[in-house]
Amino acid sequence: MNENKRYSVSVIGDSDCLVDSICYRLAYETGMLLADNRYYIVTGGLGGVMEAADKGAHASKYYEFGDTIGYLPGNHTALANQWVDRPIPTSLGHVRNAIVAQSDAIIAVGGAAGTLSEMCFAWIFDRLVVGLTCNGWSKELAGKKIDNRIRFPHIKDDCVFMASNPIEAVNLINQKLPQYLGI
Repeated sequence: MNENKRYSVSVIGDSDCLVDSICYRLAYETGMLLADNRYYIVTGGLGGVMEAADKGAHASKYYEFGDTIGYLPGNHTALANQWVDRPIPTSLGHVRNAIVAQSDAIIAVGGAAGTLSEMCFAWIFDRLVVGLTCNGWSKELAGKKIDNRIRFPHIKDDCVFMASNPIEAVNLINQKLPQYLGI
């Protein structure tokens, strides 16, 4: 990959994920590792997994202001969790999930219907998608194709890649992103 260019990774998952839950811890570690690897962290800007990933990015020794970007469903920046550096109100409700799915890659941590929509949008938009096998849709789709289309003829193992922990997830992003971006 281009050493001078920074890429974005969306961390998606359940907004109701509690601070003391495993999905919160996994999202926190994912956000920190992504920042350690100099990725921009994109979320939906609210609580749960989104808050955890943004907070984790802030814990990285490589964190810089601007590393966390939150596409909010409403029209007020005040609704963003406190760890979002760049809150972007969309006034689109769940339709904003299509914007969140426009990052260079996506890591799903658990999740319900909103996460499923983001994973499907990412698949449609030909993005690299990684699912942590913790629970929800990320576990359900990890290791599978969302549909039978051939998105990349040169990537024979294209699917929602399975990761059992944040280290595996970020390693998959580092390894596979050049193939998906054609660099």
